[in-house]
Amino acid sequence: MSKPEYSAPIELVNVITRGTQKTKSITLRKPGSGELRGLRLSDLLQGDVNAVIRVVPRISEPSLTEQEVSAMDVYNLTECADAIAVFLQVKGTPAKADSPEA
Repeated sequence: MSKPEYSAPIELVNVITRGTQKTKSITLRKPGSGELRGLRLSDLLQGDVNAVIRVVPRISEPSLTEQEVSAMDVYNLTECADAIAVFLQVKGTPAKADSPEA
């Protein structure tokens, strides 16, 4: 099994408070196929707000609720959308010296 891939920390504009616990930043983990269930990949790639709000609770550390993500500052929601889009991009493989592309 491969090592999980994470986004850079996302510093929250508005701290999320749960009881005495304060969350000032989150990281996102590259989603697995099951975590994308019920969502359209094209919506995530285009930064669709509803799709981002649904997937962030599934991949955030610490885990957030949909209500917390919905209340998130738009700047942070955009950062989350950008990180998710990067996760979904195909990573290129370098050409080998003996291949026709090299």
